[in-house]
Amino acid sequence: MEKYFKIGEISRMYHIGADSLRYYEKLGILRPKRGENQYRFYRTEDIWRLNVIRELRGLGFSMEQIGVYLKEHNVSTTRMMLEDELCIIQKKQEELRRLQRNVKERVHMLAKCGEKEMGKVELCRLPDRYCHYIEEGYRQDEEMDVLIKRLLNKNPETLYIIGSNRIGSIIPEESARSNRCREYSGVFIIDQEGDTVIPGGDYLTLSYRGDCEQNYHFLPKLLNYAKEKEYGMVSDVYELLWVDIHVSERVEEHITELQFRVEQEA
Repeated sequence: MEKYFKIGEISRMYHIGADSLRYYEKLGILRPKRGENQYRFYRTEDIWRLNVIRELRGLGFSMEQIGVYLKEHNVSTTRMMLEDELCIIQKKQEELRRLQRNVKERVHMLAKCGEKEMGKVELCRLPDRYCHYIEEGYRQDEEMDVLIKRLLNKNPETLYIIGSNRIGSIIPEESARSNRCREYSGVFIIDQEGDTVIPGGDYLTLSYRGDCEQNYHFLPKLLNYAKEKEYGMVSDVYELLWVDIHVSERVEEHITELQFRVEQEA
């Protein structure tokens, strides 16, 4: 005599909600028998189907895929389906490895923040840096946030804000020399796939902690240092954000780096 199971028994046996069982029935995957008062009774045929559903769901298959599979399945189609899933898993592994590298870069960058010496002028040799650039001036931080989003859209697969020290703004040379230290002509994000190049060379750099209004103190300091050491300023000022509101709401933890390219005067 064939054994039947009530919906509550099946639900407890497979840890599946009654709503899910009704959904499987709607898809035609399960076909419970209807008893008096339209109660559902599940047969042994439904049991093996539930076993298959649980296995394939655990492997990441959708209910639509499972429904197609159960309509006609054999050794050949089972093998093909599992091989297809193996390819999907391999792609996911590649995505996870890329994500792991991404997160490691962010952790490394934030760790470097604690090592940076604040308020000290340094001379650094920097290579050419490719970047995405939007030539659009702004004066308020809120305006920059909108521009940053547009920059991230240039390469959403690899570009990010949190834990990045590649996002910055440009202060025109003329503005810097005229003490208009928060007058910006555009924003950029450093990325190998960018179509704009920040030329390599010798750069004077200075980092400080706190509010960006300190540009009015530290940018003149950087310019005076260049004058004292007889360096000629040959670029606009690049303002790089190491830590900003996206990383910390504490303004005292914010870190900004100012840099511009120089050449030794004859």
